[in-house]
Amino acid sequence: MTIAIGVMSGTSMDAVDAAIVQFRTATPRLLAHQSHAWPPTLRERLFSFAAGSPLSADAFASLDAETGLFLADAVAELIDTSGLEREQIDVIGCHGQTVAHLADRTPATTLQLGDANLIAERTGIITINDFRRRDMAAGGQGAPLAPAFHEDVLRCDDETRVVLNLGGIANISILPADPNTRATGFDTGPANCLIDGWTRMYRGRAYDDSGAWAASASPDPALLSALLADPYFARTPPKSTGTQYFSAQWLRNSMADFNGLDPAVVQATLAELTVMSVSQAISRYAPDTARVLVCGGGVDNDHVMRRLADAIGVPVSSTGDYGIPPKAMETMAFAWLATRTLAGLDGNLPGVTGAGGPRILGAIHPA
Repeated sequence: MTIAIGVMSGTSMDAVDAAIVQFRTATPRLLAHQSHAWPPTLRERLFSFAAGSPLSADAFASLDAETGLFLADAVAELIDTSGLEREQIDVIGCHGQTVAHLADRTPATTLQLGDANLIAERTGIITINDFRRRDMAAGGQGAPLAPAFHEDVLRCDDETRVVLNLGGIANISILPADPNTRATGFDTGPANCLIDGWTRMYRGRAYDDSGAWAASASPDPALLSALLADPYFARTPPKSTGTQYFSAQWLRNSMADFNGLDPAVVQATLAELTVMSVSQAISRYAPDTARVLVCGGGVDNDHVMRRLADAIGVPVSSTGDYGIPPKAMETMAFAWLATRTLAGLDGNLPGVTGAGGPRILGAIHPA
């Protein structure tokens, strides 16, 4: 039996999630889970850096350390409230906060902040971070990494399933019914990043609660076509992307010929962009899908969930209906990856990322 902690924050930077997971049988057991809102000033600095604001070397080093300290505090609070002793925890898998993901550059690179040395020192627990770059060094995209975990816990021999993560970016894991066929997956494009950004700009809120604002208007067909014409959507996998690509500047450039649209219409169009890019990807690469299981913060967007069910034409539900809380899924995945690394086992799926082969992922920081 292994007990591991996963800790991460997605590209939307809405919160740090931490989970304690027990791995003993085929189905992992979630022992505790908490979300910790970023301190507003720290979140703003992270958000600005990820959006392209320059940092001096000393400011970068400070931001990495402060992020690590906050992650360490989140882990410590989770343990203290769980009723477990620190000695019972075998390993921490820390994804950190992504501030850059540039899989198509030469050389490809990605950057997650949060100094794991500080986490290991503050908690006294082996901490593993930097999961993505070894896959990239082997020629992969470094993302998505969760399909291996999805395959392990949600595969079903009776039907082909798709696990859809709606974070800042949307990604799918295709889990074939055929037990001899490995899972595949890729980033389909933006999920919450553009929707949330437009909401912040025009409504001063962090997100569109339940998708009500988007539901109040109809998408603009011409704008939607222009957005979907971006070459990323037509690219064949393996592929991954990030908020550096699907950014506020990307949206401004795409909307250059659409000035004057009602902001609610734009919001409805951005929601439909998420729906159509996901549904088209599933139709093209997993046409025999019988069920879509959704995780990530976007599961709370009732409008997007309804539209996905309409567009895909199969049952769409939360992964919570199948034993994995949707907002703990990615965190549990990195706890699982940490156990793989600690055991000397590979954590990537080359068929997903495009890496030259299976690789043991992450950097180990002893307690």
